[in-house]
Amino acid sequence: MQKRLEQLLPLLIGLSGVTANENPKAKRWAHRFELPMLILAIWILLEWYLRGKNVYPPVLDNVTDIVIWCFFILETVVLTSLVTDKLRYLRTNWMNLLIIGIGAPLLWVANNYAAALRTLRLLLIFPLLINTSSTIHKVLSRNYLGSVLLVALVFTLMAGLLMAGIDPNIENVWQGIWWAWVTVSTVGYGDTVPVSTAGKILGAVVILFGVGFFSLLTASFSAYFVSRGEVEIEEEEEEEINQLLHIERRIEAMEKTLKRIERKLSDDD
Repeated sequence: MQKRLEQLLPLLIGLSGVTANENPKAKRWAHRFELPMLILAIWILLEWYLRGKNVYPPVLDNVTDIVIWCFFILETVVLTSLVTDKLRYLRTNWMNLLIIGIGAPLLWVANNYAAALRTLRLLLIFPLLINTSSTIHKVLSRNYLGSVLLVALVFTLMAGLLMAGIDPNIENVWQGIWWAWVTVSTVGYGDTVPVSTAGKILGAVVILFGVGFFSLLTASFSAYFVSRGEVEIEEEEEEEINQLLHIERRIEAMEKTLKRIERKLSDDD
């Protein structure tokens, strides 16, 4: 059910991107567009912050709108030219076409429709959120990491509740949970520390758990990105093999054609 929902959501909002069954070259270029998309999304958030502080330079208004609009055009043109099923790509990414179509006239009258353009910018964040959630889901699916995170959360809550009950320096439950969270994350602000023997023993156990947990978390993320690189290498090799097979088939066809020509010349003689 969850997997089905993840597939339907991008389709409904018209930002499906390049599907997994597309050719390797199209998928590689789709990955390459993720970084500029992230940069633009961060810039949009920074712009909101600067506007809230009334320090945003007005001269950048049109520049930001034009850059975002051009990015959607570039991404749509490049990926459409690379995908095998072009009609399906355009049909499942209709939001890109809508942004390009609406953005063009609005850019000419940006002063009157600045709010509408800023609303269109929000759409840039949707594919980023979808890609991020998909990546997180893949990472959590490795080595039962999702279950490990749930266990870590329960352990943190229980440790906080227990510390609030056994140590006099922990004044309430919320302070205990805050201490457990900071300790498990190995940050250790030092604003709240246990003073009793039982509290220190529990603290030592929580520290060991936190070190082990974050080691597992780091290893899982590393394994995911390494495997992702291996998949890209395999896709490149598969593409090269397909090209070689295509060349081989063309050579065989040429050889057959030459043989037919030779037989025809022999018959004429």
